[in-house]
Amino acid sequence: MRCSATVWLVGFVSLSSLLTGCGTPVKAFASQEEFGSTATFSRLFDATAAQTCEAARRALLSQGYIINTAREDLVDAQKSFQPEPESHLQMEIRVVCAPDSSDGKVSLGFVTALQDVYALKKSNNSASLGVGALGSVSLPFSSSNDSMVKVSSKTISSEAFYERFFDLVMRYLVVDGPLDESH
Repeated sequence: MRCSATVWLVGFVSLSSLLTGCGTPVKAFASQEEFGSTATFSRLFDATAAQTCEAARRALLSQGYIINTAREDLVDAQKSFQPEPESHLQMEIRVVCAPDSSDGKVSLGFVTALQDVYALKKSNNSASLGVGALGSVSLPFSSSNDSMVKVSSKTISSEAFYERFFDLVMRYLVVDGPLDESH
């Protein structure tokens, strides 16, 4: 009899916990994506996809970005900033270059910039010492571990930011003409 009462009690507690969890409202967020017809993240270039990505690579290098990936159709780069002693920003820019004409002489550059924000988190550690005859003794030794913890991440959506980037890409865009081998 005692066993069935215990089982019934455990079941009742589990069911009440489940129902309590169901009553907790789930935080709802509005749709973050609007899929508009703006040209914020893309631009047409009178160049091949490879030439557009090379110009994007040079533009990023000129601003101090570290290039992680550089291909004819993709450039991925990052740069770190430290605006305050206890915070760190990391910007990652990805450029995808795709042909936009049948002859491949016009390309479309898609750019996305992601900014991650990190903050310094301190955690204190205390030391205790176990001595066989005395037992465990806590000593006032303490240390602190500092680590950077990501606190936010967002896609940059500023039209002015992308406009400046595309202008810089245009500056580095070198379109190769046909080679004249007779000279």
